[in-house]
Amino acid sequence: MEVDLEPKVLDTSSMTEKGYGEFGCSHYRRRCKIRAPCCDEIFDCRHCHNDAKNSIEIDPFDRHEVPRHDIKRVICSLCDREQDVQQYCINCAVCMGKYFCSKCNFFDDDVSKKQYHCDECCICRIGGAENFFHCDKCGCCYSMIMKNSHKCVEKAMHHNCAVCFEFLFDTTKEITVLPCGHTIHLECVREMERHSQYSCPVCSKSFCDMTRVWERLDREVASTGMPQIYQNRRVWILCNDCGENSEVNFHFVAHKCPICSSYNTKLTRGRIATGSSEIMKTV
Repeated sequence: MEVDLEPKVLDTSSMTEKGYGEFGCSHYRRRCKIRAPCCDEIFDCRHCHNDAKNSIEIDPFDRHEVPRHDIKRVICSLCDREQDVQQYCINCAVCMGKYFCSKCNFFDDDVSKKQYHCDECCICRIGGAENFFHCDKCGCCYSMIMKNSHKCVEKAMHHNCAVCFEFLFDTTKEITVLPCGHTIHLECVREMERHSQYSCPVCSKSFCDMTRVWERLDREVASTGMPQIYQNRRVWILCNDCGENSEVNFHFVAHKCPICSSYNTKLTRGRIATGSSEIMKTV
């Protein structure tokens, strides 16, 4: 009778891959949970914590968020062992996140996002480090496509979205940079377009090609006659697109900037034309 004396080799790779894709939340696929140091409660991730602790049911004085860098303890989703932040569980050796950042205390099993850590931003971002650059003046990462063409706005993403008021710098939603340099959620821009809003909610500059719209307004202004009493009236306008002040003829429909031909203007002050007795009588 033969006896197999060959030593059995433990397949550690299969152990570390155990539970892959089976755990996580709506924000991340991962095999661990976090203990929030602020309230000592357990959540799937910091976003789950922030959503729960900032809901309308919570007293405004008790609402708070957990800073990612303050997280010190995690709980393995497979064996429930609580431990210090690390990539592999000290009890069952499972990999708690294929992508792991010890600086952000961040885990994610979905590496197709191409996560990377930006030392200047001090947070992890997605899309691949080779596809992005950090702008020191804007204080955030932008696509390499914009490296030599984007308009710098100091701390461009260190504020809330002008539409939904969510903080942009560490949002999980897709962001777009408008031609004026201001940043906003891409979905918020699409929502604005669905409501025929085509100007930046921060500075009011047009964010798309409005040539055809201006041509239609040209035709409408030309076909809309003005009453005799207003034909010599002049008003001052400010163009939101080029920033110039101009004096133009008053019109009910719109006022065209004589500098850049944009109708994205607003009335700043009106002046009664000299010698217009009819208008003087009306006033």
